[in-house]
Parts: sequence; C-alpha cells; structure tokens
Amino acid sequence: MPKGSIFGILGPNGSGKTTLLGIVMDVLKASSGTFSWIGHTNNDTMRKQIGTLLETPNFYHYLSATDNLKIAAKIKERGEEDIDNVLQAVNLYQRKDSKFNTYSLGMKQRLAIASALLGNPEILVFDEPTNGLDPAGIAEIRDLIKDLSKKGKTIIMASHILDEVEKVCTHVAIIQKGVLKTVSSVKDVMSSSTNGNSADTVLIELSADDNEQLKNILQQMSGVVKLNSVDNYLQVTCAENITAAMVNKYCFDNGVILTKLNEKRKSLETRFLEITGKQSG
Repeated sequence: MPKGSIFGILGPNGSGKTTLLGIVMDVLKASSGTFSWIGHTNNDTMRKQIGTLLETPNFYHYLSATDNLKIAAKIKERGEEDIDNVLQAVNLYQRKDSKFNTYSLGMKQRLAIASALLGNPEILVFDEPTNGLDPAGIAEIRDLIKDLSKKGKTIIMASHILDEVEKVCTHVAIIQKGVLKTVSSVKDVMSSSTNGNSADTVLIELSADDNEQLKNILQQMSGVVKLNSVDNYLQVTCAENITAAMVNKYCFDNGVILTKLNEKRKSLETRFLEITGKQSG
C-alpha cells in the first residue's frame, strides 16, 4: 500500500474485508500468513502510529464530545492534548460541549474519526466509514477523508460501496471470498481488461441526422470493432487507441456532422462485476 494513498479494500458483503482489517490490527489472530507496517512487524510502538475505526461509533451517550475524547485518550495513553485540534479537523469544534446523543449519525461517525486521530497517527484504518449514512453524511465523510489524505495521512478503508471507493480512493484491492482478485491504482483497475492487460476497447455513443449513413461510414473506419444501434444513436466499440476526437474528425472528413458524441469510460462498478464474475458473495 503506497504511503500517502487512500487505499480501498473492496468486496461483496462476507468477502473478508473486516476479517482482513481485524488481522492487521491484531484484533484477530491469523491462522497463516504474515503482514508488516512500514516494513516492521506489528508491535505496540508501531500500533501507536495507526488510528482505527473498526466498528460503529461507541461513546458514552450523555457525555460531550470533549469528555468522550478525554476517555479515549486515556485508554490510548496519548492524544489528550490533540482534542481541540481533532475536533476542528472533523468540523465538530462548535459542538464539542454537546452530548453525544444529540449528534446526527454523520456527526457520530466524524467523532469516531476524531478519536482515531488522537496522537497524530501516520496511518488511519476505517471499516465501512460511510455505512448507514444518508447522502449528506456520506459526502461529509468523503470530503473529510480527502482532507486527511492531503495532510499526509495514509488511509486504508474497507467498503462495499463502489461509487464511494471510485470517488475517494487512489488505490484499490478487490477481494472475494477471502481471495485477492486484483490490486492496483483505481485508474489502472478501471482501464484494465478482464485478462489484466490494458483496456482493449473504448465505447463511444454518437448520432447524426442520418444514422444509417453514419453507420455505413463508421464501418469503414480502422479501429472500429463493433457497431450497435441503440434507440436514436449508435454505440461504437473501438480499439483502445481510438479517441472520440478521432471519430469526430473521421466523420467530419467523410461529410457527416455529428449531433451527439460521448465517450463512455468503464466505472469501477463495471470492473468490479467483471473481476468478481458478477457474483454477490
């Protein structure tokens, strides 16, 4: 996992994401295999450089954010001097004296992240940090994770929400039933074909006043792999070296003015389903 990355561990429910995080955080004992943090085996000193959020936030409901973090700092034996700073980092400083039971779910999640930040750890490990949140809460946590990354933190997060991983993470590992299926930058995963090589096709949607004429012209273009008629436009599968600009120029040079041109890139969801064989477990 590259230092300074936002590394997503992605997989269907039951694939082993939480188990993996439990093992590397020494909450669970592995039956086999090894791991290391920044080149070192797990130990108490190394552990203090890691902040974690592995479960649903669990604080004292009738205590304030500040008092809850004081307890967390005492348990960790570090970070009490950081309380005001971490509350500001998660945008809860104005509510620092409010009781935990007055917080929204998103605020509770941000307080849990504040607790993970006590002691200024180099690495943050989050298990499903947006689980159960509404769209506004998800956006808040997404922006917070990005901000923490900009401050130099290495962030590891497990999730089954593909859209969030695509928006937030720089790197991703996809696991299924305990098996690592692929690991790479998000960009490389999304631009790879199912056989692991670079993407072999580009999908372009386009139309003209006369789609039949357009289809006849495109059939003559080098690099066009497949043509499909969809409603009132054409869906063209091209070789990976073909761009939308090249198709536009080719059509124009052959006397056809396009009324629609849209290059479709694979989403992480599409790649995920390809990699996992469209299975749900």
